[in-house]
Amino acid sequence: MLKNIKLTMFKCFALAIIFLLSSCSSTKVEEYASETPVLKLADYFNGKTHAYGIFTDRGGKVVKRFTVEIASNWTNIDGINTGTLDESFQYSDGTTQKRIWTIKEIAPNQYEGTAADVVGKAIGMSSGNALNWKYTLSLPVDGKNIEVQFNDWMYLVNPQVMLNRAQMSKFGVYLGEVTLSFTKD
Repeated sequence: MLKNIKLTMFKCFALAIIFLLSSCSSTKVEEYASETPVLKLADYFNGKTHAYGIFTDRGGKVVKRFTVEIASNWTNIDGINTGTLDESFQYSDGTTQKRIWTIKEIAPNQYEGTAADVVGKAIGMSSGNALNWKYTLSLPVDGKNIEVQFNDWMYLVNPQVMLNRAQMSKFGVYLGEVTLSFTKD
């Protein structure tokens, strides 16, 4: 009987491990390879773009609303397609923020991005209509800066509209989500 109990416990443990591992799997950008229209950052972020967004906490409550005005352009610097995205944020509480991205296409469909509040480099890959960015951002919270990780997904819906969903975490703990809708002029 003790042998049966141990076997049952082992089976339950094995099933729990399989469930946990399968729930940790993540979407890969290559899964969007056949989706259109094809997202090319230098095409979409070239000129004026507007964005409208919200930040929701881990419970799904909208904590902050904001708009973003983006002026962007691309040049070829030393054979590398390089873009500047000048973002001006206006938050629902009246505060403002500025972020200027420098984005380099380091290989076909592979990008590196930097900004003053990005820790290190943002790494991005695109395929089909999707782009996945991963980076650490230093955010001001209650008078001090905290570093949070972003898993940022962008999906081109049509040549003028792109949707963005970015999950935020710290030490692997989910903090909340940023949702944006971009419209190109």
